[in-house]
Amino acid sequence: MSDKITPIKITILTVSDSRTEADDTSGDALVERLTAAGHTLVEKNICSDDKYKIREVVSRWIADKNVDVIISTGGTGLTGRDITPEAVQPLFDKEIDGVGELFRWVSYQEIGTSTIASRCIGGLANGTFIFCLPGSTGACRTGWDKIIAPQLDSNTTPCNIVALMPRLLEK
Repeated sequence: MSDKITPIKITILTVSDSRTEADDTSGDALVERLTAAGHTLVEKNICSDDKYKIREVVSRWIADKNVDVIISTGGTGLTGRDITPEAVQPLFDKEIDGVGELFRWVSYQEIGTSTIASRCIGGLANGTFIFCLPGSTGACRTGWDKIIAPQLDSNTTPCNIVALMPRLLEK
């Protein structure tokens, strides 16, 4: 097995009514981590907590053959403005239940029962993997370091999602 990483093309979406490029620490942390891992940032965007604006951006990326993975941060909590799962889930062809389950389990090790407020989700749409992480910078680091990065590493055994990418659109 090769230690060389297969570069994956990734987009980052920060869902927030208050963040700007100047203070988007969560989006910046994800960009920093994905580029350090040898992956390619295709685009980074900040979108307001509006279900249809979120769907517009995510749908555009799902349709873009130059995007392998979409990672969003923010809007996964319990307040009235937290609507990222409701915006993105209808776009999934398949939900990846283990993403949210594993995130909450790993997060529990760090923040205890506060993790129940996280509605982190993952899915697959048109051959594109989608991960919706909470908005805190710590949660983004946890999601990337403990779940997403290992699965985007073709050296992770016994299996990883990179190995599945060529077969995602099979009929």
